[in-house]
Amino acid sequence: MTTTTESERVRDRARGPILVTGGTGTLGRLLVPRLRAAGREVRVLSRAEHPAAGGIRFARGDLATGEGVAAAVAGAEVVVHCAGSARGDEEKARTLVEAASRAGVRHLVYISVVGADRVPVRSGVDRAMFGYYAAKLAAERLVADSGIPWTTLRATQFHDLALTTARQLAKLPLLPIPSGFQVQPIDAGEVAERLAELALGEPAGLVPDVGGPRVHELRALVRDYLRATGRHRLTVPIRPPGGAARAMRAGANLTLDRAVGRRTWEEFLAERVG
Repeated sequence: MTTTTESERVRDRARGPILVTGGTGTLGRLLVPRLRAAGREVRVLSRAEHPAAGGIRFARGDLATGEGVAAAVAGAEVVVHCAGSARGDEEKARTLVEAASRAGVRHLVYISVVGADRVPVRSGVDRAMFGYYAAKLAAERLVADSGIPWTTLRATQFHDLALTTARQLAKLPLLPIPSGFQVQPIDAGEVAERLAELALGEPAGLVPDVGGPRVHELRALVRDYLRATGRHRLTVPIRPPGGAARAMRAGANLTLDRAVGRRTWEEFLAERVG
């Protein structure tokens, strides 16, 4: 008699592949092996050519131009959209959603950011500093209105982004730090773990946020980096204008009741910069 586990394996083998956009990025490269460990065939959308390896196939395509996207999506049962950038997220999401709809994708999974619906981006100043939030919200709406069963997960910023921000600021002789800004960084591996669960499950709509275990003043986080790298810089508080900045000072980018992350910023920083 076939056991439940064996039945599940047979079922999984009969399923179409999971397509991951941004599969070589900070989150995607951690998500892909988790999906493979669950026995699923994985296809990664990439702008560059890569040989297949470890049960992972690469499909060349560009969400910015649309080139190759339809072919990459064809036959996929689930699409996980991890590709993100400082600009063009809405347009890229539209390209992917349209291709996924035509291909009959069964489940569309999207990773967004905590505060996408609470950080208003109205003025030019807002857009220059916080346009990322508006693009993420627009992409969320495209996914929800696509007609494809969907799941969206909002996460706070990754430790990796906090580290990149601190590194970039540390290049300056004088560091301008927005006053009153707080961050709740989370480990990218923990987000990948949750995203894999969602991709392997049934469509669930907008699911509860995930945030890091602790909230930090942005200035303190940068000082942690300076201390860890033995650098000395002066920091100068600045107060950005606009509604989006006010929302950030009010904690719109935080999810205090969903501080589910386990790995702390201090642990991450110690491992990365010693």
